[in-house]
Amino acid sequence: MTALTLSTAAAPGLRADAIVIGVAKGADGPSVAPGAEAVDKAYDGRLAGVLETLGASGAEGEVTKLPAPAGFKAPVVVAVGLGAEPEKDAGFDAEALRRAAGAAARALAGAKKAAFALPLAEAADAGVVAEGVLLGAYSFDAYKESAKDGKDTKGARSKGNGKAPLAEAALLGGKPRDKAFKAAVERAAAVAEELNRARDLVNTPPNDLNPEAFAAVAQAAAKEHGIKVQVLDEKALVKGGYGGILGVGAGSASGPRLVKLSYTSSKAKKSLAFVGKGITYDSGGISLKPAGHNETMKCDMAGAAAVFAAVVAAARLGLEVNVTGWLALAENMPSGSATRPGDVLRMYSGKTVEVLNTDAEGRLVLADALWAASQEKPDAIIDVATLTGAMMLALGSRTYGIMANDDAFRSAVHEAAEESGEPAWPMPLPEHLRKGMDSPTADIANMGERMGGGLVAGLFLREFVGEGITWAHLDIAGPAFNEGGPFGYTPKGGTGTAVRTLVRVAELTAAGELG
Repeated sequence: MTALTLSTAAAPGLRADAIVIGVAKGADGPSVAPGAEAVDKAYDGRLAGVLETLGASGAEGEVTKLPAPAGFKAPVVVAVGLGAEPEKDAGFDAEALRRAAGAAARALAGAKKAAFALPLAEAADAGVVAEGVLLGAYSFDAYKESAKDGKDTKGARSKGNGKAPLAEAALLGGKPRDKAFKAAVERAAAVAEELNRARDLVNTPPNDLNPEAFAAVAQAAAKEHGIKVQVLDEKALVKGGYGGILGVGAGSASGPRLVKLSYTSSKAKKSLAFVGKGITYDSGGISLKPAGHNETMKCDMAGAAAVFAAVVAAARLGLEVNVTGWLALAENMPSGSATRPGDVLRMYSGKTVEVLNTDAEGRLVLADALWAASQEKPDAIIDVATLTGAMMLALGSRTYGIMANDDAFRSAVHEAAEESGEPAWPMPLPEHLRKGMDSPTADIANMGERMGGGLVAGLFLREFVGEGITWAHLDIAGPAFNEGGPFGYTPKGGTGTAVRTLVRVAELTAAGELG
């Protein structure tokens, strides 16, 4: 991962491959953002005009490169757009800084060192810039031939695309001896590293990441960070009566797993349970997905990846809250042993479910894990899942939906998401949709009305949350996997959505500000 340093050095004398500055979109054209005063001075105060001549406007994510002025040890200045110029005496929005830093880091792939002269008015700004750099520099090239030995055909270091991620970033204007600045950057590094680990898992091909392999990754990380781990294999799941997880995994040659990760703090006064859907590949089962809908289904374990990363991040940050992660892992495949439409499963809770569609499998594995989590009586449960296409139709590809059995908790989770830079939107759980899941054969069916399918799925999950336990459901089907081009600090492929929200919820709970 990109190395980070806080630096008080002046931009002209710093040895680097590039100096990154911010540019805002003003009413009369681009304006140079705070932090770049020394650079602007070297252009005789005409930098904004030069950038405008080159076509720069200051629009968010816009990247413009130009030769550095005489006397600078860095050869290039990289101007990155911050979006609209803030009102007088107001600072730049945290997400604007995060995205700008990410866009610049992506543009600097192949560079050994870059100096970021972005606005750092306070320690929090250093944290978001650091986070943007580390997330924007992410690259997944493990399966590309040229990345195997780190060399391309010309002998230069390669990461599949011929360029390694930015190796080092110095944050100018940072205060290396200031405890708040240091803490902000250290937090950003811990969260970003775990979020990037989640991205790696989502991007890993399903022939290399089945439930057993995912469980092994979790076990290794747990050992490294002092987290207690328990893995239930097929025999243990049968003995325990986990009918939902077993039913989904019945058609695969790779058996299902339920992984429990427990981080505990001696100073904790509250406990949280995070539950993640971990379908390592979703063919749809007997209700087979059509061509065009299954090529990216390696990403159907993104919820479990987010939960895993969040628990490890909480441990690394030493948060004073107990956090338990439940990873419900299975591969949904068609075969002679697969669950059929019309089958009835007896869940871990004892309830029976009529399976009307085997492609509505995520709610089945989550139901067992939610009930297991409920038995420990946590103060709150949050589940995370790439659950429904309906949520994508409702909110698009960059925003996830939040449902809950408590309006105040739903609002708190929404605020944590927005504060973390993860677009989300509160969604209802209309009671009238519950009747559509009535079954003449079982206690409930796994399908209901087609319209409002994302809300129906939320109502199904609510049935498996223990009485009196506060619960929220994050449907991340849209933003979990970016099929378009990269933007800001978001790469193509796995995004790590929900990791930062979960970590922020844990931080607020530890501080007594939530729940």
